[in-house]
Amino acid sequence: MTVKKVTIKYLLITITVLTLVACGNESTPKPEAYLRLDYPMGTYQLFKNDCPYSFAYNSLSKVEEKEGCNLDIVYPKMKATIYMTYKPVNNNLEKLLRDAEKLTYEHVIKADEIHTQPYINRDKKVYGMFSQVGGNAATNAQFYLTDSVHHFVTGSLYFYAKPNFDSIMPAASYIKEDMRNIIETLKWK
Repeated sequence: MTVKKVTIKYLLITITVLTLVACGNESTPKPEAYLRLDYPMGTYQLFKNDCPYSFAYNSLSKVEEKEGCNLDIVYPKMKATIYMTYKPVNNNLEKLLRDAEKLTYEHVIKADEIHTQPYINRDKKVYGMFSQVGGNAATNAQFYLTDSVHHFVTGSLYFYAKPNFDSIMPAASYIKEDMRNIIETLKWK
């Protein structure tokens, strides 16, 4: 045999062995997917204490009473809290409204969009605004409610995580519905 034939023979054997070995485990790319988070439907119960307002809240959350009729509605499984603040109206309604709107628009830097929706219930004398903040802002939803004469309540949703709207969107959507329920069920005493 010539050297050329031997080299070709070893080359063919090497290629055949490598081909057989390389055809072992085939890896296939996995499709892009996201974690699906489903939260159980909550039942609503009435929150009532000595403060001048009451409302229905989700039984999956817990209400922590703070000083001055301020409340924290905590969602431990979602690592989120709705911070509710009460202030009496004493000829300062314009300032309270300005402060509430200022809090919402402080998030313009990080927000992709801000949608506001007025709320009016003349029968219960509850007037306010619900704001949804889109994007990676620190808060995803806020509201304020007033009777325009005696009472003013604000609420803001915060998560205990770095703002990343894509990852917290299911929890934020769930809690926004609870916030709408708070708005719709709030009554002044």
